[in-house]
Amino acid sequence: MVQNRLKKIQLFFKVIMLNGQAKVGMSILLVLILFAIFGSLLIGDLPAQYGLRFQGPSLQHWLGTDFSGRDTLLQFILGTKDVILIATFAGVFTIAIGTLIGTISGFIGGRTDSILMLITNVVITVPAFPVLMVLSLVVNAGNPVMFGLLLSLWNWAGLARSIRSQVISLRESDFIMASNMLGMSKKHIIINDIFPSLIPYIAVNFVLIMRASVLASVGLMMLGLAPFKGEHWGMMLNLAMTKSGAMFGSSAAIYLITPIVGIIIFQTACFMFSKGLEDAFNPRMRSEMND
Repeated sequence: MVQNRLKKIQLFFKVIMLNGQAKVGMSILLVLILFAIFGSLLIGDLPAQYGLRFQGPSLQHWLGTDFSGRDTLLQFILGTKDVILIATFAGVFTIAIGTLIGTISGFIGGRTDSILMLITNVVITVPAFPVLMVLSLVVNAGNPVMFGLLLSLWNWAGLARSIRSQVISLRESDFIMASNMLGMSKKHIIINDIFPSLIPYIAVNFVLIMRASVLASVGLMMLGLAPFKGEHWGMMLNLAMTKSGAMFGSSAAIYLITPIVGIIIFQTACFMFSKGLEDAFNPRMRSEMND
């Protein structure tokens, strides 16, 4: 049993490694995760050194310093932890809410389906970011867990509708009908039959939700609507515009560009890795690799 599972895991990563885009995306994400894990341990706090403010790139400060004399590259590395934590919690909460509502709606149907889809459609029709701006003023998003929850409160609806469609399709399949004929409970069917079939779809969407959550968190912090640490990429953008004059062509322009490049790299890596996940969960691809 254990050997069979290990073989499936090995085959899963083999498919990903054979996909050039996925391999590059996974490598970039691993580097960012290593930054997040070991950055704060190796770097520690960055005290202000006003005598070194607005220095250009050098051997000592590869990306220069900011308005308080702190190293830009080290700030970027330290900010990676909060960026990834917020995106991860947002992904977990969004997947949990969307999967729960979509599964219940699709499997039970009837009035329950109508009510849940009415709520879902209302959430979908209202633009997410303006709502998040209002919620950020009400919810104290001072830590990654609360910030992730805040981002998920209005982003689950699209996933819920997609999960509902998947469940409706699965509900008519032979193995679900067989479970019904055997008198299996709805809880048993959902947990043991339906949910395992949704895992590939959920895994791909988890990466894409993380990708979108980074943009949302950075946007809220850049606008000053969410209190957080100065090393977060969104706060770096906020400080670059409000404290450094980077938007007006000052010597602090690299302090503005650094988090923007980081966001682009993270977005691209998530997209590339998600393509590899689609291949890795494709039964045809796994069958070809197993032959």
